[in-house]
Amino acid sequence: MQRQGSGDDSVAVPLRAAGVVLLAAHLALVAWTSLRPVDVAWVSATNLRPLEGIRADFELGWWQGARRVVQDLLMLAPLGFLLPLIGGRLRASWFFSLVRCTAAGALVSMWIGLLQTYVPGQVVDIDSLLLNSLGVLLAHLAVVPWARSALRRRRAAGAQEVVPVAEEAQGPTPTIAGVGFAPWGEALRRP
Repeated sequence: MQRQGSGDDSVAVPLRAAGVVLLAAHLALVAWTSLRPVDVAWVSATNLRPLEGIRADFELGWWQGARRVVQDLLMLAPLGFLLPLIGGRLRASWFFSLVRCTAAGALVSMWIGLLQTYVPGQVVDIDSLLLNSLGVLLAHLAVVPWARSALRRRRAAGAQEVVPVAEEAQGPTPTIAGVGFAPWGEALRRP
């Protein structure tokens, strides 16, 4: 039985290890930027209505709203391609891979929102959760199908360069006549 992720349809171990290091660095950066206390004179209320915070930011100005949308889209977007890289499967269903990555992005975003409730000056916003999940989804769609097909083509090109050893050069496999499943089977038979 093979372990999951091993075999011909998996990414090389150094590439997966690099993905783990990059994921850890990215999550540390996300934690540092979103979970540090902020000194403000006042804090807005928690937003649990979808798209209400985005609408309020666009009312303050187009630049303010666009900056917030882009910032929230990009915050967890690297999860969209780092998680499949760590998984290492080249021949995975694109739909289930997309669902897994988006769900993982939503869970990370929910954990960040939960932890923000304990940090002074940080406020939970449902729009951030939605935009973070959408960013993971878009990054996955933009990178993973292309990267998997490129890696499969590269692996196929590498496999074609390998020259198989001809059986004629080694000779046929020797066989012994009269030897069955168990050579001592004749001795154990009862008359």
